[in-house]
Amino acid sequence: MNTEDFDFYLPEHLIAQHPLKDRASSKMLVMHRQTDTIEHKHFHDITDYLQKGDCLVLNDTRVLPARLFGIKESTGARIEMLLLHEKSEDTWETLVKPAKKIALGDRVSFGEGAIVATCTEIGEQGGRTFRLQYEGLFLEVLDTLGTMPLPPYIQETLADADRYQTVYAKHTGSAAAPTAGLHFTDELLEKIKHKGVHIAYITLHVGLGTFRPVQVDDVEEHTMHSEYYQMDEETAELLQQVKDRGDRIIAVGTTSTRTLESCAKENDGKFIASSGWTDIFIYPPYTFQAIDGMITNFHLPKSTLIMLVSALTSKDKTLQAYKEAVEQEYRFFSFGDAMCILP
Repeated sequence: MNTEDFDFYLPEHLIAQHPLKDRASSKMLVMHRQTDTIEHKHFHDITDYLQKGDCLVLNDTRVLPARLFGIKESTGARIEMLLLHEKSEDTWETLVKPAKKIALGDRVSFGEGAIVATCTEIGEQGGRTFRLQYEGLFLEVLDTLGTMPLPPYIQETLADADRYQTVYAKHTGSAAAPTAGLHFTDELLEKIKHKGVHIAYITLHVGLGTFRPVQVDDVEEHTMHSEYYQMDEETAELLQQVKDRGDRIIAVGTTSTRTLESCAKENDGKFIASSGWTDIFIYPPYTFQAIDGMITNFHLPKSTLIMLVSALTSKDKTLQAYKEAVEQEYRFFSFGDAMCILP
């Protein structure tokens, strides 16, 4: 299967540059797989499509204010650093701009020395590993110095950093938000619970690999990035009960989907408490073992994310839905509108 098969036309003005004032007011394209029908709704209508006994699975990761601006101590050059993940205590894998200015042993100072980073390893595509020195609690220092790492296609400044967090964000560690969850409000989640729908939480810390384009012609040759996930015992037991009853598991986002499918794949289709790193790459054809449906946003052309959606619906149906979304002026990507895929 070729990467070009997942390309589509997207006018630039449909790339959402800011979140809507009301999270739940975004448009929602509803795709019914069995009947091949599409409906055009708004996200607050999601309660009409969830049934008593369903389980909605949310990714409760929290985005780090991981973008830092500092000065190279030896030359005074301005350096931008993006923290990706902590490899060991106070040692971080990062992306750096301009990377060519950073060699082994170079030191970068942030906030006039509040954080001092020493380069300990050279990676690929601007990647650098740094050992960080600071005083106090790291997350408190980072909250003071760091900014939200918005995706590269968003050019506008985000007025309220909380709008790039889900309302249920809990466990800090992501370099990007699980954007399908941005549509939920506390009030909407209460309505969903009141209907008898179970809500379960998993954690997958999203890496920037999610935004990197597939650079090979043959999809099967693409190397997927790894991301840390965790499913606790309470969630695993709930999901197994839902599955045993024959009720539906609806994943919110590709991150929740990848976590659930990783767990099911490793445990012969069962849900068992687990944690670790997953590099699962889902593309057609793929047999889903964990989920029955998915809520997601509209993704980049030729991305691993649109390939995942295509595995659930089929490539042709996905591209037809995207064509209709473009015609209906849906907003695309992180701050854009939603798509609900049901059995």
